[in-house]
Amino acid sequence: MHSNGSLRNHSECYRDLYEAAGAADATACSRIGSWGGIEVSWVAEKEVPVTQLRQKMLEELQRRNYSHRTAKIYVRIVREFATYFHQPPDKLGPEQIRQYQAHLFQAKKLAPATVSQYVSALRFLFIKTLHRHFLAEYIPFPKAHKRLPTVLSPEEVARLIDSARNLYHRTLLMTLYSTAMRRAELCQLKVRDIDSQRMMIRINQGKGSRDREVPLSPKLLETLRVYWRWMQPITYLFPGTVKRVRADVPISVNSVWLACRQAAQAAGISKRISPHSLRHYLPFLTMSCKSTRARFLGCLLEAV
Repeated sequence: MHSNGSLRNHSECYRDLYEAAGAADATACSRIGSWGGIEVSWVAEKEVPVTQLRQKMLEELQRRNYSHRTAKIYVRIVREFATYFHQPPDKLGPEQIRQYQAHLFQAKKLAPATVSQYVSALRFLFIKTLHRHFLAEYIPFPKAHKRLPTVLSPEEVARLIDSARNLYHRTLLMTLYSTAMRRAELCQLKVRDIDSQRMMIRINQGKGSRDREVPLSPKLLETLRVYWRWMQPITYLFPGTVKRVRADVPISVNSVWLACRQAAQAAGISKRISPHSLRHYLPFLTMSCKSTRARFLGCLLEAV
């Protein structure tokens, strides 16, 4: 269930996109329009104004409750697709799709995971918006290579956290490892989400727009209290900066990545790691019960 606030925010995002689409009606026959703050280079024809297709795709995205971020990404991809051929997207077909997918691999050198995002956007356009279901077989998902994740040993995790540049980075890394939350979720974590009475941390609107709770270890709570007395965050637990001045805004995902990389270099860890690496535990833990993993994390954090 979404809260009333989240529903309003979601509606407002789409309303902004609709207003941008409506504002472009006066220039429907021009090549450049505006859609939600994104430059849209969809070539328009007089008999089929491009704003009609844009609005239809927006409506289909909203009907399925897609996030505002996903809508923006799909718009950008469709724009690039149309710009590449200098034609409106609804005038393109299987041959253009084939050429464009080859172009993504050969010329742009994109990874399979990135190309899959392009495929999802084009499938949405042709199948969900234009109802050309026969085109599904002409827009295949690329085969992705299966790679094992980088897993840190308990000793490496302890070294990583000990090598953090300051209390801010140390607490940030401890929170990532103890809760296994994603860095985007960490950026949006608020002070009120820490429930010390129930020893739980609430993650709001995580991946897939899902809320969930994760255990709060006593060691992490102790560190968070020391950190709170030092930083005194107001809304966001890990506030970011505005023009290099600390402000009550979310920390950027790039700052989280940089904190992890700096700690890894200081700790002398040669493995290629990122904040996401802290979501992976020892192999036997993935096959054991949650209580076992919680006990293990508690012991590890006690040793840090």
